[in-house]
Amino acid sequence: MASRVGIVGLGMAVTPHAKSLLDLKERVRVAYAYSPSAARRSQFAQRFGFPECDRLETILEDRTVDAVAVLTPPNTHLEIVERCAAAGKHVLLEKPLEVSTARAEKLVHSMNSKHLVLAVVLQNRHKPATKRLAQLLASGELGRLVAASAYIELWRPQSYYDQPGRGTKARDGGGVLLTQGIHTLDVLIALAGEPAEVKSFVTTTPVHRMETEDLVCAALRWDSRALGVVYATTSNYPGTPERIEIVAQRGTATLAGTLAEIRWHDGRTERAGEEGTAGGAGADPMAFPHDYHRAVWSDFLDAIERKRAPLVSGAEALKVHRLIDRILQSGG
Repeated sequence: MASRVGIVGLGMAVTPHAKSLLDLKERVRVAYAYSPSAARRSQFAQRFGFPECDRLETILEDRTVDAVAVLTPPNTHLEIVERCAAAGKHVLLEKPLEVSTARAEKLVHSMNSKHLVLAVVLQNRHKPATKRLAQLLASGELGRLVAASAYIELWRPQSYYDQPGRGTKARDGGGVLLTQGIHTLDVLIALAGEPAEVKSFVTTTPVHRMETEDLVCAALRWDSRALGVVYATTSNYPGTPERIEIVAQRGTATLAGTLAEIRWHDGRTERAGEEGTAGGAGADPMAFPHDYHRAVWSDFLDAIERKRAPLVSGAEALKVHRLIDRILQSGG
């Protein structure tokens, strides 16, 4: 029987989720789509044809609703997820978990204490290229890790940050790291693990008028003695696909957008995935296909049905939040 879900939040982030739910209509039914804005509800219903409601309580009080997709601004996540947990609903949550790690930890605990599934939308983990590279590193086929670096060179015009709350600590919790770079940093941790030491510089450039950071340079060191760097910005016009570079004992690999290229010292080469981007590198942050959001939904539904953890659980997502904290704290 198909699961029934409610959608909470019908802003910019909802489109790839709605497209994914249409693709998965044999497995999942949208019972309600909720926003406090009547205009957004009407526009969304016209685009996708899903039923709407004008109260969050309608979703929470309906015992036939199995799960809730929470797609609202970060500073609202804790309260909404706590209410979902109290109502016994599984949750698919847009990144980041919350505006601070302390609030994120409280959110994760609220779901774990009720033994409910919490999946976080860090969809780059679901890229075939990411999975293949993770497999090669975990199996030891590439040998010991020597270096791992992430390059997040994006562009956002000032008009992006002129939107109310955008790039503020109160609503978003941070700048380029928590809002954009979190996807690539999550993949970096999935491939290399959590670094032991972080040193960084953090700034807001003259390119933008905003409260939080738009340029970060960090150096990383792992317990294995592997080294790496993180370079993240939203000031790089016109923007390029995110990139991770891996150096290992038996070869090197580059994960750029949705394509991984692996080169072994013995002359072998491999390409995994395909050319493209998993996220909007340029002025339109939503300029990407919904394939990996669909994979997130499939994994979430599997986790509910099979009573297992999703690929990116709350505990997994907390790792990247803690890394971001360490980079920002090191940078003063």
